[in-house]
Amino acid sequence: MTPAQPAPLRKAVVPAAGMGTRFLPATKATPKEMLPVVDKPAIQYVVEEAVSAGLTDILMITGRNKRALEDHFDRNQELERILQDKGDQDRLRKVRATNDLAALHYVRQGEPKGLGHAVLCAAPHVGDEPFAVLLGDDLIDPRDPLLARMAEVQRDHGGSVIALMEVDPAQIHLYGCAEVALTKDADVVEVTSLVEKPQPGQAPSNLAVIGRYVLSPAVFDALRDTPPGRGGEIQLTDALERLLATGDEPIHAVVFKGRRYDTGDRGDYLRAIVRLACEREDLGADFRTWLHQYVTQSLPHSP
Repeated sequence: MTPAQPAPLRKAVVPAAGMGTRFLPATKATPKEMLPVVDKPAIQYVVEEAVSAGLTDILMITGRNKRALEDHFDRNQELERILQDKGDQDRLRKVRATNDLAALHYVRQGEPKGLGHAVLCAAPHVGDEPFAVLLGDDLIDPRDPLLARMAEVQRDHGGSVIALMEVDPAQIHLYGCAEVALTKDADVVEVTSLVEKPQPGQAPSNLAVIGRYVLSPAVFDALRDTPPGRGGEIQLTDALERLLATGDEPIHAVVFKGRRYDTGDRGDYLRAIVRLACEREDLGADFRTWLHQYVTQSLPHSP
């Protein structure tokens, strides 16, 4: 008897219930996921990434004041009619493109109990199949297909797959951190332990967990058994460490060396906009010229 083929990766979970306090007052009435990165809200980049990796079913975990997320991916017939009457086919195409990206669903988290709790809210929708988790604060450049590579690793090895990235050791205390063992693939490691935001000097490596996961449904039972950790919240990293402790399923990681834009920090958010705008075919040339002139002529020079 041949072994059963693993279930295909079809579903993605996008936690989007955070308050976005670092961007107040802009996020007082606007979800942080709707803040524009050039001319698209951050959340659209995330959904497009999932679709590009072949996922067709996306569940957003939302909270209060997040109605704009649903509206963005819904039809706006009045706007479409206005653009149609104006003959503005380019903008009409862009507006319509958000309507049919994937089958989108929404569920409220209710209480802000942490990333692990947000993922657990997806259990009834996901069922008994692997699924991806994409955090909206981490934008991955579409030219670097990280999620597709993670799905491939999960098909090959089973269990769960996380994404890791080397960071300055002085910054590792801001992240979940992994201890790993090498595999035959240069970009893939086996995770042997995980710790959420280790104390300075106590991290097992400088490999930080970033906001992409391909998870086995076994993580739901682990989350149900995981008590609140740092910050009094249920940490996904702690649940994955619990899975490792059982030894029932492996956890592998893709070590990502591509382009990642952190939009959860104000400075990095601005840098992401500049980087992406500089590389746009329709904006880049003029913007780079202006930026060069601004930097060389307008900013005060150091003595």
